[in-house]
Amino acid sequence: MNNYIKLLKFLKPHLKIFIIAIVAIFFGSIFQVFQFSMLVPLIDRIFTDQQMILPNPHLPKFITDLVHMINTMDRKVLLKGGLTIFLAGFFLKQIMTVTYEFLINAVSQRVMRDIRYLLYSKIQDLSMEYFSKKRTGELISRITNDVNVVENAVSYACIDLFRQTFMIIFCVITAFGLYPRGAMVIFFVFPLIAIPLTVIGKKLRKISRGTQEKMADINSHLLETISGIRVVKAFCSEKYEKERFRVRNQDFYKLKMKSVRRLIVISPLIETIAGLFVVGVISALAAPVMEHKMSFGILGMFIGSIMLIISPVKKLGNAVALIQQGLAANVRIYEVLDAEVVVKEKSDAMDLPKFSSVIKIDQVDFSYQQESGMVLKGINLEVKSGQVVAIVGPTGTGKTTLVNLIPRFYDSTSGLVSIDGIDIKDVTFKSLRGQIGVVSQEAILFNDTVKANIAYGMPGVTQEQIEDAAKKAFAHLFVMKMPHGYDTIVGDRGFRLSGGEKQRITIARAILKNAPILILDEATSHLDSESEQFIQTALYEFMKGRTVVAIAHRLSTIKKADMIVVIEKGQIVGQGRHEELIENCPLYNKLYTMQFQA
Repeated sequence: MNNYIKLLKFLKPHLKIFIIAIVAIFFGSIFQVFQFSMLVPLIDRIFTDQQMILPNPHLPKFITDLVHMINTMDRKVLLKGGLTIFLAGFFLKQIMTVTYEFLINAVSQRVMRDIRYLLYSKIQDLSMEYFSKKRTGELISRITNDVNVVENAVSYACIDLFRQTFMIIFCVITAFGLYPRGAMVIFFVFPLIAIPLTVIGKKLRKISRGTQEKMADINSHLLETISGIRVVKAFCSEKYEKERFRVRNQDFYKLKMKSVRRLIVISPLIETIAGLFVVGVISALAAPVMEHKMSFGILGMFIGSIMLIISPVKKLGNAVALIQQGLAANVRIYEVLDAEVVVKEKSDAMDLPKFSSVIKIDQVDFSYQQESGMVLKGINLEVKSGQVVAIVGPTGTGKTTLVNLIPRFYDSTSGLVSIDGIDIKDVTFKSLRGQIGVVSQEAILFNDTVKANIAYGMPGVTQEQIEDAAKKAFAHLFVMKMPHGYDTIVGDRGFRLSGGEKQRITIARAILKNAPILILDEATSHLDSESEQFIQTALYEFMKGRTVVAIAHRLSTIKKADMIVVIEKGQIVGQGRHEELIENCPLYNKLYTMQFQA
């Protein structure tokens, strides 16, 4: 029930339109039932001149008066009047149908728009820790595939849920009004239909959850292999990836067919039960008609009312199946929406004043998960304004984790990270991260123009400022050689650029930001010698007058750093200048000697 309520919450902002649509469905159903239920007795009266005989003597007076009027009316007048009423009902039904289908679809699209935005907004707000546990393709599947499943539940299923329910109610009322004893059998037939529908619906929800998870696997596989196509081809792994995709695709197919098998059972099951029911009704009522206790037209109206229930019940069964699938998708959507934001901004967070003095890391421990071991243990570090501090150590010792604590990509498990004596947990993200420029080893570019990538997150900058930053990053010359200069689209993840070109554009982005604190995470580790030389020159110029924390891969590049911090197994094992560490830190001496000999 809680899942139903959560799904209905998405409808709340659009409740007025939804209610109007339901009212239109209500009247549309009335016109449809009235139009067809009156057709048979009128035809019987007009063309066979048979009197309408009602088997139920306890009907309201206005109905018996109406029957008396029809029985005494001239058949030609009745024909014209009947056709006029039939056409009026027909057109009113069409108007109601167009109205409710438009309104329900409008609500559906608005709900989908809202859910997609809520999901994307929540994903943007989630902490970096969340993304270390979730696959990108899986999150994309939540916004695309799962939302589409909910759309079917809100639009098509919602229309059928109300329309067919109203149709069933009006048909049942008509049947009971005509022949209560005969209509009582409906209460025996409906449970025969409802019980298997409920069982099938529960199975479908479980299967639907599985199919959505399998589709997430397919999306993840597509994203990984298409974005990493160079690696796939470099290692001749096309056949291997095809087989992996075939297996995942086959798993999705199997679950989908389980769903199909259950869905196709609904229609014949309902039709079989309804067919047996109609045969029984005709057998039971044949005698009253032959004995002139009931007119043939009324019998036709009664059977028509019962038969008219069959199609709504079938559609209602399909609607229930779609809703069950939507509920399964809704669970997955709320898994994202209800995910905890670990790194939160305080409601009363202050703006961090412009950095002027010192970054201090005091007795900091850090662990990605409570059950895993500590990545950082007892870290104490001071980075003074204007200093260049290099962090070195073997792979996997926590260097990147340490620098990620400064912009609060993660929060320390214990201890304090402060800037100018202010705990960074007490300041706004914008004021903190606005003072930090980051250049990582992976150059992240978006499928946009060079200009947009350099000016990312900095609206209002001029073309002159963009070009000046590019010149300082030694990017201007190769950008001007592109087909459209700064308006050239760089492709997905900068696919059309070399590694060195991508990195220089990211450096231009950092230069344009002009932040007082600069974090360099092995910014040149993946580059060729020529690109590295350009980038090192650009970085040296950019680093002047700034406070720099740099993770160093090549120790030869950080010999002139004001302070070098050596980390091993999450702990600082050495701290000082190059000459001091060569003498006093065995690990640094070993790393430097290995690189020098290499």
